[in-house]
Amino acid sequence: MTRDELQRYIFDHYSTEPDYPWADAPNHAVFRHGGNRKWFALVLDVPRNKLGLPGTQMIDVVNLKCDPILIGSLRKEPGIFPAYHMNKANWISVVLADADEDEIKTLTDISFNLTIKKLATNKIENENKGTL
Repeated sequence: MTRDELQRYIFDHYSTEPDYPWADAPNHAVFRHGGNRKWFALVLDVPRNKLGLPGTQMIDVVNLKCDPILIGSLRKEPGIFPAYHMNKANWISVVLADADEDEIKTLTDISFNLTIKKLATNKIENENKGTL
């Protein structure tokens, strides 16, 4: 899967455009929920050696939130690593060129759903505060 294909998938399924919050890293794209602004995907390019791979060539990865129960087994699969520059207990890095396209899509969906829960929970809590 390419960076453009992932971006198209995210737009088609979640109507979300990337934003580029770092001037010094113009190739790092953040995908957020519209309501709570929480990240569900971060697409970036990193040197291979930052993931423990040989070489220093830049590769495209996506960081995705994941259920901690799944992370250990997922890291055994090709192209899936502990999250680069994020909480490794809750996030993974997926090399776009190495992982299975359907798996990337599924993991993106999982990340989207894990990060939207707080929006629904916060809305319910705020509605309940008004009735107390």
